[in-house]
Amino acid sequence: MRRLLIAGNWKMHKTVPEAVSLVRELKELLKDVKDRDVLVCPPFTALYPVREELKGSSIYLGAQNMFYEEEGAYTGEISPLMLKDLNCSFVIIGHSERRRIFKEDDELINKKVLSAVRHKITPILCVGETLEERESGETEKVVERQLKRGLRGISEDDEFVIAYEPVWAIGTGKSATPQMAQEVHLFIRGVLGELFSKEKAFQVRILYGGSVKPENAKSLLEMEDIDGALVGGASLKADSFSKIVKFEEA
Repeated sequence: MRRLLIAGNWKMHKTVPEAVSLVRELKELLKDVKDRDVLVCPPFTALYPVREELKGSSIYLGAQNMFYEEEGAYTGEISPLMLKDLNCSFVIIGHSERRRIFKEDDELINKKVLSAVRHKITPILCVGETLEERESGETEKVVERQLKRGLRGISEDDEFVIAYEPVWAIGTGKSATPQMAQEVHLFIRGVLGELFSKEKAFQVRILYGGSVKPENAKSLLEMEDIDGALVGGASLKADSFSKIVKFEEA
């Protein structure tokens, strides 16, 4: 049985004191949660102090992005070795905002995925369609392309997570219905079965991301092929994020 993973993507929010305060609250609110994994992904500036605050808790630390080289003349970038040094267990790769705003393509994303795996950091590969692509009936075509290109070179033994995030549902307040999300998650599992084995496809955790909040989390996470959530805005407050983790409605 796949273990649920609830991840908070803080994006470009929280100063260091705010980040530390948030995880301090989360530790207390989630101290009794044992049957699912919880992950927070602060901005780079807060990774070290958040790591220190999380010591002794079961909450995992992750990063929102990384470059694929270990070091070099790459101004402004963060390497996998730097993330390992901070005990980051996960890294989000290919988020729609990275693809759309920063023009990251599938080739670059694949290099990052391969680098993360090579350095024993679990990549959370994000895939998803725009509203225009959904309305044109291209959801499966887009998702399959992003999966196949993003996972090129990955082996059966490598550990990774997939996050399905329909672009039209991110930060808009709109969310795919549980059934809509389930259909795409089932499709993703089928593609993984083609790329790897059915056993591997069954093991991979597939998260849903796109305006997840306490009001809709339970209905989404009860779907058979939805193994967790990649939470944006609702992860910025301890109360709302803890409610999502615990399936409590607001």
